[in-house]
Amino acid sequence: MAIRNIVKKGDSVLEKRCRPVTEFNERLHILLDDMKDTLLNSGGVGLAAPQVGVLRRAVIVIETNVPEGEQEHIIELINPEIIEQEGEQTGPEGCLSLPGKYGIVTRPNRVRVRAQDRNGDFFEADGEALTARCFCHEIDHLDGILFPERAERMLSPEELADD
Repeated sequence: MAIRNIVKKGDSVLEKRCRPVTEFNERLHILLDDMKDTLLNSGGVGLAAPQVGVLRRAVIVIETNVPEGEQEHIIELINPEIIEQEGEQTGPEGCLSLPGKYGIVTRPNRVRVRAQDRNGDFFEADGEALTARCFCHEIDHLDGILFPERAERMLSPEELADD
């Protein structure tokens, strides 16, 4: 396992649509393990494969909505698609590929995602609040969409200094 470099805005890999994962093998497992190490080292809550330079439909998200006393855990989503969404949340959003940039983005408050696990088995996962936001944000990365394209407005340096 290794920490990979996070691709920054301006690299064309972030603007491309990712290809589906078709081989569920050791190479995929290494990618997911490296993404986990990279995410945990970054201080972020989600990471998509193109952010480490790999044009495959794979994302990981830290599930932070856990009952008291339970550990946060990583959800791996291969070839994810949003199959249900409801509600709305509007708030600040940032990205590891756009360090220091934040914008006000509206996302669903709850989403259900259908995806495959690292072995190719299908499953569904529900996300609420921050987890729903992360699912949407990371799946956008797989389609070459960065959060400023969804932002109602970007936050100014002065607004960020007030936090």
